[in-house]
Amino acid sequence: MRILVTGGAGFLGSHLCERLLNEGHEVLCLDNFFTGRKDNIQHLLGNFRFELFRHDVVDPFKAEVDQIYNLACPASPIHYQYNPIKTTKTSVMGAINVLGLAKRVKARVLQASTSEVYGDPTEHPQTEAYRGNVNPIGPRACYDEGKRCAETLFFDYYRENGVDVRVARIFNTFGPRMLPNDGRVVSNFILQALKGEDITVYGDGSQTRSFCYVDDLVDGMYRLMSQTETVGPINLGNPGEYTMSELANRVIELTRSRSKIVYYPLPEDDPRQRQPDIALAQKYLGWEPKCRLDEGLKRTVDFFKDRFFSDT
Repeated sequence: MRILVTGGAGFLGSHLCERLLNEGHEVLCLDNFFTGRKDNIQHLLGNFRFELFRHDVVDPFKAEVDQIYNLACPASPIHYQYNPIKTTKTSVMGAINVLGLAKRVKARVLQASTSEVYGDPTEHPQTEAYRGNVNPIGPRACYDEGKRCAETLFFDYYRENGVDVRVARIFNTFGPRMLPNDGRVVSNFILQALKGEDITVYGDGSQTRSFCYVDDLVDGMYRLMSQTETVGPINLGNPGEYTMSELANRVIELTRSRSKIVYYPLPEDDPRQRQPDIALAQKYLGWEPKCRLDEGLKRTVDFFKDRFFSDT
């Protein structure tokens, strides 16, 4: 098939482009390079089935494709709060543009949604039926509500226009090609440990997250697009739950760092718990994560060592 990946030069997008090429598809990678990097897809440029377009998903575009993966949106707080209006536009107008294209060319289209649609959850673990606890006017709302509105648009296009949609709610994902300055907890901890700096934990360290290695996540998205039993939403994430203090200590052990853990106040609206219920993914996709946290962390540590510390 001929497949469009918006945000294809980003962390997740570049791994997805690789997977699609390995499956024998043609890939059109669309990215404005706000958080995407050419380094992420440099090794793909020589592949005759890969095309790269520099374009902002907020602006209309045309393409003749069979499938669309809509991954375009900054996903870390530092980046999506840098220009919150632009973040909302990317989620909402980007969804409108990919849905309009999918309607015109009769393509199947996947929305890369997020566990952030659940906000600071009062249900634990989070099932797809949970409607969330989101502050619509807080500093994270540009991302949370932008993704929630994108889901609304996807299901309205599905019901009203018969567009063939899929919606994946992605939980914390990590692995090689994460940006060093993205402010995400895994990359933060690894870089601080490798530099021998204090590891900064926000809150008292008891808040939890569930971490899914990038290859597992990409496999879940691919399976969701390859089946016809459900349009979603489907939670994709690792149900293993870890406190921030546990994660910090694991990173210190893996890097053999002398870093110490220091604690700072919890940011506004930061979720206290995050854990996916993946029963639907198991039922409809036959999917569950395979990479253990320690193995994924080791691969990510090796990436950061090679990329940023190879000369030290």
